[in-house]
Amino acid sequence: MMDITTMIWMQEITKTYRLGEVNIPVLKKIDLSIAQGEWVAIMGASGSGKSTLMNLIGCLDRPTAGHYVLEGKNLTTLNNDELAYIRNQRIGFVFQQFNLLSRSTALENVMLPMIYAHVPRQNRRQQAIQALKQVGLGDRLYNFPSQLSGGQQQRVAIARALVNRPALVLVVNQLAH
Repeated sequence: MMDITTMIWMQEITKTYRLGEVNIPVLKKIDLSIAQGEWVAIMGASGSGKSTLMNLIGCLDRPTAGHYVLEGKNLTTLNNDELAYIRNQRIGFVFQQFNLLSRSTALENVMLPMIYAHVPRQNRRQQAIQALKQVGLGDRLYNFPSQLSGGQQQRVAIARALVNRPALVLVVNQLAH
């Protein structure tokens, strides 16, 4: 049941991939409700549908059937451009491989999502600097990813995910069993 504090509400989410003539069901009628401020870990065996569910939550893919509501907005009815807007404005991603641009400085990597969010040019730099300071990298603004340790690269990725103040942050991490 959805109420005012519900951030994510999914009802009977189904995802089936088609491989030639064969349908491969991955998720079958998943119900999920996550409140604002709640921390959730999605865990399971390899091949259980974790990545597929994360891709649906992050609007990187669409369910085959079911309803997905994020912050009171029914996402299952949106077109690709509207979903891209939601991804950019409301969702921050921290990927396991960090996905930093190797030819861009830490500051430029953090500024990138603000360009797509149409943050005015004069605000981008200061907001990116502030985000990098918050993760302890105020002294590494002009370093390229190759000049940063793995932990520092991860913090750049976190600053990039948080710079637009998203409502939802997805951390995609695959732990070894």
